[in-house]
Amino acid sequence: MKSILIVDDHADIRRLIRLTLEFEEYDIREASDGETALAIAQEFRPDLVLLDVMMPGQLNGLDVCQRLRQGVPAGQPPRIIMLSARGQASDREAGLQAGADVYLVKPFSPLQLIDCISGLWAAA
Repeated sequence: MKSILIVDDHADIRRLIRLTLEFEEYDIREASDGETALAIAQEFRPDLVLLDVMMPGQLNGLDVCQRLRQGVPAGQPPRIIMLSARGQASDREAGLQAGADVYLVKPFSPLQLIDCISGLWAAA
């Protein structure tokens, strides 16, 4: 079973993403900030992280993305889909430079998210 970590400071967005993904068999965990996301990722070892860019606390999504890419002690780092309301070319470039596999601009449709995830699984 594939595992997914949803990281967003808005509970309603996490809930909508979870509802979108409930038709597939995924082991899903959630985090509301970067520090919690890293702690969960270290123990949970997700296959995919759906990561908001703008979050409260010491670490934003770009920081978390970089640390996930650098800090995996063994095995493959997770695939990362950055989720953001910031859709400028420079924002997308920053996300990809931080290590994201895909940069998805909010609002996105459930179908867009499913297509992105399916594309990442197919490429693996």
